[in-house]
Amino acid sequence: MRGMNSIGITMGDPAGIGPEVICKAIARMTPQEKSATLVIGDPVFMERANRLVKAGLAFVPEGTEPVPEGAVRLLAIDAPNRDAILPGVLSPDAGEAAYRCVKKGVELALGGAIDVLVTASMNKAALRAAGHPFNGHAGLLAHFTGVKQSYAVLACPQMTVIHVSTHVSLAKAAEACRVEAILKTIRAGHAHMQSTGIEHPRIAVAGLNPHCGEGGLYGSEDDDYVVPAIAQAKAEGLDVAGPVPGDVVFQQTVDGKYDLVVAQFHDQGHIPAKLIGRHETVNVTAGLPILRTSVDHGTAFDIAWKGVADPDNMIAAIAMARTMRPVKTA
Repeated sequence: MRGMNSIGITMGDPAGIGPEVICKAIARMTPQEKSATLVIGDPVFMERANRLVKAGLAFVPEGTEPVPEGAVRLLAIDAPNRDAILPGVLSPDAGEAAYRCVKKGVELALGGAIDVLVTASMNKAALRAAGHPFNGHAGLLAHFTGVKQSYAVLACPQMTVIHVSTHVSLAKAAEACRVEAILKTIRAGHAHMQSTGIEHPRIAVAGLNPHCGEGGLYGSEDDDYVVPAIAQAKAEGLDVAGPVPGDVVFQQTVDGKYDLVVAQFHDQGHIPAKLIGRHETVNVTAGLPILRTSVDHGTAFDIAWKGVADPDNMIAAIAMARTMRPVKTA
């Protein structure tokens, strides 16, 4: 029997709440869970957060042997100009620190040193100010792993949603709704669900238009693109239904009819997942050669370093990471 997944947790933006929620989450772990955890971040900020929230953690440098019982390994990634990074203040130095942590985390995951990467929040503006023109974690992970396409998954106990398109305008989302894009998303969603232990997931594909276009009355995209994509997925042996109107598919999923919803655009999937799952909604990136989960919130500069950040979402991201398994894909 395979043992507990080893996870690496990246610090995120040190001006935000990442270090705090990491410490709070680790404080609730068992000694066994702590021994299978590696924090990737600046030791000064992690110790500062440890003291702030009174987590009582014992960090030891990665490579320490033997690791004392209950201690947590810390791989030091020093933040540049550490003293210039202030709580809740957007900073290129903080953006650079977050960038370096993710880079190292991906390297460890690709090399097999950790089973799953868990990421704390980073600030997109700080990342760009540091000279890295990526759209946050999604762009960074694709860049570091060399993939051309990855997929945003939101998962909570009640449902899992994968998206054909995310951070584009609604007009461009409609343009992205094409047979090949939908089919690739279905395949990626199927593989993701297998990584969580569901061997034969039941997948529902949401329609793009109201009532799936009502036979062309409200648009022909569902008939032209969604239906053929579903037919191809079925021909490949996948259990796929749809298109299902967006105003009913999520309720049906919560009621247990489906395991996964393929949403056509950002808000179609994000709104129900965040509303229903609340703090338990976890961000997962599908389509990568590594397994990765993340919190589904931002850096929360307004409350950073005040000791009040809620760790529940980080706890949920870690819990999911512990259960995931790699899946071989063609």
